[in-house]
Amino acid sequence: MDYSRNVTYFTLEGHIELEKYRYVYFIITLIVYLLIIFCNFVVIYVICTNKCLHEPMYIFIAALLCNALLGTTVLYPKLLIDFLSETQVVSYEACTFQSFSIYTYMSSEFTLLSAMAYDRYVSICKPFQYATLVKISTVRKILFCCWFLPTCENGIALILTYQIKICKFKLNRIYCNNNVAMKLSCGDISVRSTYGVFLIIFAIFAPFIFIVFSYVNILAVCFKNSQNFRSKALRTCLPHLLVFSSFTVTTCFEVISSRLDSNIPHVIAMLLSVENMVIPPLVNPIVYGLNVKEILNRIKRIIWKR
Repeated sequence: MDYSRNVTYFTLEGHIELEKYRYVYFIITLIVYLLIIFCNFVVIYVICTNKCLHEPMYIFIAALLCNALLGTTVLYPKLLIDFLSETQVVSYEACTFQSFSIYTYMSSEFTLLSAMAYDRYVSICKPFQYATLVKISTVRKILFCCWFLPTCENGIALILTYQIKICKFKLNRIYCNNNVAMKLSCGDISVRSTYGVFLIIFAIFAPFIFIVFSYVNILAVCFKNSQNFRSKALRTCLPHLLVFSSFTVTTCFEVISSRLDSNIPHVIAMLLSVENMVIPPLVNPIVYGLNVKEILNRIKRIIWKR
């Protein structure tokens, strides 16, 4: 019998004292979500409406912030509904789709950060070849790959997850997570687990190594040049390094909390599971808005005009 076809709903049991704090949770989450939308939209709007910012560096920034908006849209509306509902349930199909979307967002974040590292690497290490290597047509192809590859990778994971046999229907999370959902299976999940490890290596460690390699070369070039060149290069790279560090740390926490769920206190596990959907989407537009001079100047002009 195909057990997966008999699954109707998962019950989300990760909420902490929901009956007591439901409205507090709702207000805090709504404020965070609105801040994420506002902050990301402002920077995206500034980049899109100013032709002088239609350059690869700023296009990649806009793509990164769009990715954050897409990722958070999968989580926050459902979370807000759950806070006000008597029962927190999700259909099996919606659960697998939410999990697929969140993992695609996280994988795409790493590929976009890798593309931005490549842009900085060529700009600083090969400035005379920059116009040839990073053309707008090339940027379009890179952005397509940044979203297409993670979609394919996580699409395979979605198919493998949907085929597992589910025997339990209580998910100890506030949103759907593939690794946690697999623990509800009563069948063989060795293939899915092996592919999950491959996905972590390919989607996280490969971009991580590429970004580190890029910045090692950037630092090597910086130390060979003047103090003025070094300060300009590092100032350009600083926002990207802050964003990359923030997302890497929160992703590691998410992987650890989902893999070692039973060994971590429930409150800590819940905090670790959501910070990847809170800190980077909220911090990234602030980092780029304040640290990238061209974007900050455009935002100031809009404010003064108002």
